[in-house]
Amino acid sequence: MSTILVAYFSATGTTARVAHQLAEAAGADLYAIRPARPYSAADLNWHDRQSRSSREMADASCRPALADAVPDMAAYAAIFVGFPLWWYQAPRIIETFVQSRDFSGKTFIPFATSGGSPLGESGAILEKLCPGSRWLAGRRLDVGISAAALRGWLRELGMAPGEKLYSEYYGEVSDYTH
Repeated sequence: MSTILVAYFSATGTTARVAHQLAEAAGADLYAIRPARPYSAADLNWHDRQSRSSREMADASCRPALADAVPDMAAYAAIFVGFPLWWYQAPRIIETFVQSRDFSGKTFIPFATSGGSPLGESGAILEKLCPGSRWLAGRRLDVGISAAALRGWLRELGMAPGEKLYSEYYGEVSDYTH
């Protein structure tokens, strides 16, 4: 088991592909965040204000149910959380995920896939819902991102396999050796 987890929600498979690449580059474990009721193509039609995704994103209190109980996170020091961008932010199911457990002391790194929208305030919104955790700046990642680019990002974070991460927030060194 790794000390890093890549948790992701993917409605169409795009974020799943990037999450798998990131997990491989980081030597991380992988966890799919799945809705209890899968999204249909009609549910994802953002042109339709009555579609399921449109209604969920219009309601800040909406928390779609998860298909599976979130596993024990005790072994993980860092969690990459990935999602497609919906209306310039994380889908509500990501909010369900970060509120599903006590993630105190965990380091989160958000990543998103999008046709071009920026990550925006997603990290700040999620951090407010997850007290006691640390959130590093995230990135929007293209589906065609190379393994070398992912390894470069991991090096920037101090999370490349075999490296140590210095936490400027708490002045401690966390071992991310796999």
